[in-house]
Parts: sequence; structure tokens; C-alpha cells
Amino acid sequence: MGRTYLVEEGIGQYLTELSTKVKPYVTGLLIGQCSPQRDYVIRAVRTPPKEQQQEESLGPPKLASLDEEWITTHASQVSRMLPGGLLVLGVFMIATPELAKDGQNALRKLIFSVEKSLSKRRLWKPAEEEVSDRAALQICSATKKVVCRTYDVQDPKSSAKPADWKYQNALTASWVALGCTVNVNIHIPLLATSPNHDLEKNTKNGLNRWSKQIEDSVFLINGQVKDEDTELLEGQKKFRGNTQPCTQISDVKVLTQLCQGASPRSTATVQVCSGSINLRGAVKCRAYIHSNKPKVKEAIQALKRDIINTLSDRCEILFEDLILNEGPQKKNVGREYHVLPQRLFVPVAGSSVMLSDYKFGDEAAGEIQERFVEMLDQPVQAEDMHIAEDIST
Repeated sequence: MGRTYLVEEGIGQYLTELSTKVKPYVTGLLIGQCSPQRDYVIRAVRTPPKEQQQEESLGPPKLASLDEEWITTHASQVSRMLPGGLLVLGVFMIATPELAKDGQNALRKLIFSVEKSLSKRRLWKPAEEEVSDRAALQICSATKKVVCRTYDVQDPKSSAKPADWKYQNALTASWVALGCTVNVNIHIPLLATSPNHDLEKNTKNGLNRWSKQIEDSVFLINGQVKDEDTELLEGQKKFRGNTQPCTQISDVKVLTQLCQGASPRSTATVQVCSGSINLRGAVKCRAYIHSNKPKVKEAIQALKRDIINTLSDRCEILFEDLILNEGPQKKNVGREYHVLPQRLFVPVAGSSVMLSDYKFGDEAAGEIQERFVEMLDQPVQAEDMHIAEDIST
């Protein structure tokens, strides 16, 4: 028995509109959430077109010209804009009938490339029982026939399995939202043994250690420690129909353990350092969970990952910005302060879920609006952008 994908109804319309513009194919990402029983697809986003593609399209159509690197880069950029609980669930392709035969092979290759690219950046490891199937959706631009298959990304030899693709209205209407604020104060020493120390690498190592602290933290949901295997919504009133707006469980507290390590005895290591990096500030985190009897552990896992992702993503964005504006050769002398980009949230059309992005202090609203159109194919009003936090350094 294959997996079932419950799909937001508006996606059907979006894919139909894309199929009328196909010349000779278009690719994109499927965004949503995995659960043990079924998966939920809340958005489909086409791959942004490349400028030189117009010139290439003069020859006969070929799937061999698919730009794998461009598609995986897009997936990495999009994954930064997803709050906890959401991920890139798979890829889609709308192609003309003559390309249909090679479509599934191309999709399979893309699924593994995208997953490899995304897993490289993660500071957390997937749980053993986690769903590792990803969707490959193929649509014929002429007949509009939809074929959905899945591949297990943990198995390089995985073969295609059939999957059900079912549209549903107001899919996320009664999803649960969790939010918390985490105060960050991370001290990362820079060893003197590496004179040309790589700031980015050291920061990532420091964040790795910090992420283990977050994994071991205690999470209070509405002031209570709940058993991981209990239902998240236990004891809450059930609402009939799908019209109930997203339930905001905003009061989540994260209690970090002061002492790390299983052994009561530990050995201190003395290392000569030439400097240090300090990350300080308060970060706003958010996660969304489906409303089909979600377990407490699913909700906490989604929030943990958002906490870890949001800090590592914005450090990555800062380093990219520094390289772009200052060049990699800049020597760090004395004390320097850099402001990490602030997080903002933007509503998704026709959904109770919000997506996120990061804004530097001098960035205009117009630049963020352009990014949403390019990355997520979604126009955003300036008044809908909610900056969630104060400046962090």
C-alpha cells in the first residue's frame, strides 16, 4: 500500500495554470508535512526561470538539459523560509507527452539531489521512525494526467512506489501552531592553532554543540511537561468541520539543562584561543502540526528543529552577505559586531500557516516582496509582513 498525499485544493488550480504555460516542461517543489499515516502538501512552487533558458529553448526539447544545481539551490533557499513542521516533500514536473517517458527518471534523480543538498545543511539527525519517502509528481501538459510516486531517500537503490494524490479543501484550517522565544547566548572559542581560522566553520561547530543542548531541553506546553506519546490536543474541545482557524498554542517554554554529559565526572580541556565568537539575542520560533491526532513528540520535534534551523540559517545568510559585500580576504582585527537578520512571518494565501524570511536592517520591504515572488511564486503585501523579533548580534 503506497502513501497518501492530502493536497490543498488551490494547488490543483496552480498546477493547471502552470501546465498551460509549459514550453516544453516546468519543474518545482512540493512543500508540506510528513506524518506516520499520511502526508500533507500545502504548497507547490515552480522553479524560478533562468535568464539564459530562453536561448536554450531554440533546440529540440530535452530533459537532459535540466539544471540540477539550479533546482537544488532553489530547494535550499525555500527550506530556509519554512517554519518548523514544514519541509520540501518532493518535486513535480509538468511536461509535454513526448518527454513523459524520461520524466520519472529525471524526477528520481532530482529527489535524491535535493535531499542530499538539504541534509548537508541540517544540524539535526532524522529520527529512526521518521518518514523518508519523498514524492515525485508528474503531470502531462496535454492530457493533464497526474502520476504520483514515492522514493525512499534513505535507500539509494529505492524504486518507485505508487502513491495517492487527493485534493482537500481548507487542508490546514484546524492545524495547531506552537511558538516560543529562545534567549541565545552562545560562546564559541577560536583556537590559536588555526591562524587563518574559518569563522563560518567554527560557528557551525559551535552551533552543533548548542543544537545538542536544544535536543536535550525540556519543553513546557502551556506550562506543563506532557508525556511524548500523548495526544497534543488531548482535553481540548473538538470543532466540527474544517472552518475552525488555526489553534495558537503560543506558550511554549524551553528549559535548557545547565550541565551536559551523562557522567558526573568530566575532564576539562585547556585550549589556547586567539579569539571567540559570541551569538546573543532572542529568537522567535514557530512550528505547525496537522490536526489528525498529533502526538506531543511530533510537535516538540518540529519546534526543536525550527529553533536549530532559524539560528544556523541566519548565520549562513550573514556569512553569505559578508562575502558578497566585503570579500573572503578581509582580516578580522579587534572586536566586530554584526547584526544577524531579523525573522519575519508572512501568511500563505488560503492557509492558516505562515512562512518566514529574514531581513537585514537596511533591507527594504520591496526586496523581501521580490524574494517571495521569486522563491515561492507568491505576491506579498508589505503590511502582511510581521517582523517577529528585536535585533540580535
